[in-house]
Amino acid sequence: MALAKSHEGRRRVVVEAVKPSVDEGLYPIKRTVGDQVEVTAVIFADGHDEIAADLLYRHEKSSKWQRTPLHPAGNDLWKAHFQVEKVGRYHYTVQAWIDHFSSWRRDLKKWVEARQDIGVILLGGSRMLQEVALRASKADVKRLHAAAEQLAEHSKLHPTEPYTLAPEIAEIIKRCPDLRLATTYHNELAVIVDRAKAQFSTWYEVFPRSASPHPAQHGTFRDCEAQLSYIADMGFDVLYLPPIHPIGMAFRKGKNNALIAEMDDPGSPWAIGSQDGGHTAVHPKLGTLEDFRRLIASARKHQIELALDIALQCSPDHPYVHQHPEWFLHRADGSIQYAENPPKKYQDIYPLNFETKAWRTLWSELRDVFLYWIKEDVRIFRVDNPHTKAFPFWEWLIADIKRAYPDVIFLAEAFTRPNVMYGLAKRGFSQSYTYFSWRNTQPEIRGYFEELTQTPVREFFRASLWPNTPDILHETLQAGGRPAFVMRYILAATLGANCGIYGPAYELCECRPARQGSEEYLDSEKYQLRAWNRGVTHSIAPLIAKVNHIRREHPALQQDHFLHFHNTDNAMLLCYSKVMANASDMILTVVNLDTHSTQSGWTALNLSALGIREDETYTVRDLLTDMEYSWQGAYNYVSLDPEAMPAHVFHIQRHLD
Repeated sequence: MALAKSHEGRRRVVVEAVKPSVDEGLYPIKRTVGDQVEVTAVIFADGHDEIAADLLYRHEKSSKWQRTPLHPAGNDLWKAHFQVEKVGRYHYTVQAWIDHFSSWRRDLKKWVEARQDIGVILLGGSRMLQEVALRASKADVKRLHAAAEQLAEHSKLHPTEPYTLAPEIAEIIKRCPDLRLATTYHNELAVIVDRAKAQFSTWYEVFPRSASPHPAQHGTFRDCEAQLSYIADMGFDVLYLPPIHPIGMAFRKGKNNALIAEMDDPGSPWAIGSQDGGHTAVHPKLGTLEDFRRLIASARKHQIELALDIALQCSPDHPYVHQHPEWFLHRADGSIQYAENPPKKYQDIYPLNFETKAWRTLWSELRDVFLYWIKEDVRIFRVDNPHTKAFPFWEWLIADIKRAYPDVIFLAEAFTRPNVMYGLAKRGFSQSYTYFSWRNTQPEIRGYFEELTQTPVREFFRASLWPNTPDILHETLQAGGRPAFVMRYILAATLGANCGIYGPAYELCECRPARQGSEEYLDSEKYQLRAWNRGVTHSIAPLIAKVNHIRREHPALQQDHFLHFHNTDNAMLLCYSKVMANASDMILTVVNLDTHSTQSGWTALNLSALGIREDETYTVRDLLTDMEYSWQGAYNYVSLDPEAMPAHVFHIQRHLD
């Protein structure tokens, strides 16, 4: 078989299994500004020559590769890291080669120890230095030539005496490797670097139309603005609004999803579009575009960023329906296909057809919707049901937008199969909803979060934990009373660096289902205005504020990769820790999963995961109650009354000399 012209048979080093990577580099990994990317590779070669290897990396806006050495870590595994310093896309790969100079120094030492004639060895070193001089800078050439002459002279005059090469000459040689026969990993890998809020954020969802202080009166952006202090006091830094666009009249849904609406029913915000406009218009009753801009500016003064819901679907009254009927599915009778999930019918919503022959104009228009709101200073988008739109579309759209606006964050609302959720994350979504609402037992929670944080999923999937949404009122919240709301928020806020709630339903412990066995809310805000009394005594807003303060004060809770679960002797007690890599901040959480009864038991801490000695005494301070306890070893007793406080959030303080 003839060799291809491009084949270089003299490349002896093998580079394999470069990690982290997603699907062997098909998709980028994710990090945030300031993170270190730890890179490993399997590197080996034939024979016994020494190997050298570099990690190569660069930001997408730079054409020059930066290099840092990889170091052996045992069994042909090599390691190095680089830091990502700005948003955008970084590229990285690994290059390795036979290090003839290191091999020469190693063999020289062996010959000297064996008391052998080293004249020929030294002469070979002299020639090697002459070759290095051909690659060196002008400032180093003279020194290399001088060192080569000294080696040659020593080989003639003192062939049996040891020779030590000056350290500065060795450093020059390291700076000038011979890369002509270097092996470069076959894939150029990538990392998407987001701003810090992609990794750590606390969301609060509110319907602005229910923000009016007057019951039954449609709320406005100005009304929503008046609630910013309340939201900020609870410690939320993202205010998320459901769709703010005009709502269609055709087939409008009534209260509690009734098929026939009354005259004053406002309809579902997700039935987007009317004679007042579509996805780039605001609902007239909410206010003007100038009011929206003012809300964004006011939120920023409270250190809150606004997130907007983008739902790529239309009401029958949307301008797209009349201007671009080719963008929709048509039934056999020529009518446009509305959304269906038999036996359910959603006549007020027309899905877009991503198999249309006019897909290019459709894609371009939908991108322009995002760009419109980006130019209005929106940088966070919650995307409704992205799994019902084509995957190539999302990969193209997110990459295209991030090239111009790398600070934009996309949250995928996709409660669907795991591979589909992961597929969306791989294609660019910055954050993703999870199955957290349906993980309630100790084995369920532990197994799920170990999958999210301790497997390759962690490289591309950033979890956003929501104990409720306008669509999800889990049975735990329906039946568990106020303790369930407290317990589930503590779980969300300490298990995940990104979390959120749909309020004020959550802090007011709204738990009435539409019917038995349903996860829909009775009198859901999706279909009607609601008046909320935030001053009720059973509100857990103060508890939420305390938990969010803890999150801001403790870096360990602002990341997910160092989550570790610990055993207990009681299945109703969930115990886990988050520890910074340098152990500068250590948080240990114990939660009573029983919302009705006090649960007690003993921890069985993995002390090595905490960096604590077996015989060490340490202090745990409960950040929720300010109580302190002196603990020793792995086994310590806890007792949690759900009515008083269903969890401990301990800050571990070691007493080191």
